[in-house]
Amino acid sequence: MTANSTPVLSKLSDSDQTVAAPDEDVRGRKMADTQGNELGKVDDLLIDGTEQKVRFLLVEHGGFLGIGQKKSFIPVDAVTRVTDDYVYIDQSQEQVSGAPPYDPDLVDETAFYGSVYDYYGYAPFWGPGYVYPGYPYYH
Repeated sequence: MTANSTPVLSKLSDSDQTVAAPDEDVRGRKMADTQGNELGKVDDLLIDGTEQKVRFLLVEHGGFLGIGQKKSFIPVDAVTRVTDDYVYIDQSQEQVSGAPPYDPDLVDETAFYGSVYDYYGYAPFWGPGYVYPGYPYYH
């Protein structure tokens, strides 16, 4: 992908694609921060249809009993490990709470994706020299 092209991403649930192995699908798993604090759950995966790679986790967090929950993207680059029940990331609860909120009107805009990468301190996947994280469950 060139630096000037707009990435076209879609939710895995809205596509005809699947995760290679069902036990590697992290949707529905709880998410935990650097301290092991539960943040919410992985609602969906945002995939790059061209390269067939996961670029973001769509995470539901905050609120109480589903009221006031917020959805935001977390770059796949933040994932440090995955267990049967949890996806662990290298970000704090405070960082995730302040993340740019998910806005369905902006999901096709490079500027929005770029702001999420900037917020978490990662280089965007369309930038020069980007190396995809080596997690086998995202290939």
